[in-house]
Amino acid sequence: MTRIISGRAGGTVLDVPAKGTRPTSDRVRESLFGALESADLIAGARVLDLYAGSGALGLESLSRGADTADLVELSAPAAALIRKNADRLRSAGVGGVARVHRANASTYVEAATAEWDLVFLDPPYDATDDEIARVLTSLAPRLSPDAAVVVERAKRSHAPDWAAAGLEPERDRTYGDTTLWWGRPSR
Repeated sequence: MTRIISGRAGGTVLDVPAKGTRPTSDRVRESLFGALESADLIAGARVLDLYAGSGALGLESLSRGADTADLVELSAPAAALIRKNADRLRSAGVGGVARVHRANASTYVEAATAEWDLVFLDPPYDATDDEIARVLTSLAPRLSPDAAVVVERAKRSHAPDWAAAGLEPERDRTYGDTTLWWGRPSR
């Protein structure tokens, strides 16, 4: 069962697509969001959740005080579930704006004109390093100066090529088979 961990909609159960996604575990989300909150990166943030799946990362951000969340998911059934999950948050009194975009992550970012403060990339395990690099390169000019980018992949995956994308690595942390890499705009 996937649920919102904390914030205004804490405890709200989220629907998860039956196949094709790999939801971030509660343990990983708790650690991730604890670190994001301690760095004051959520309140008022403009969030981008790429490869959104159930929307758990973007919706958790809204529950904890982010202003907006763009949730990008290519799968039509998954995008429909994200809309349903976002409706649950609105019913729980979450005031941030959730916008669901049914699109390829790379195509969406290349065409976007928005600027984001917090970005999650949680691609399927079979996403190639080249695909991740393309997304990060397109994303770099659309980040606010103090933005944070979090990439979640399998522990056996290569670290993102931050420098090639015009970004710099900040830290990484492994939880079981999952690694989170944090990056920021180059200064």
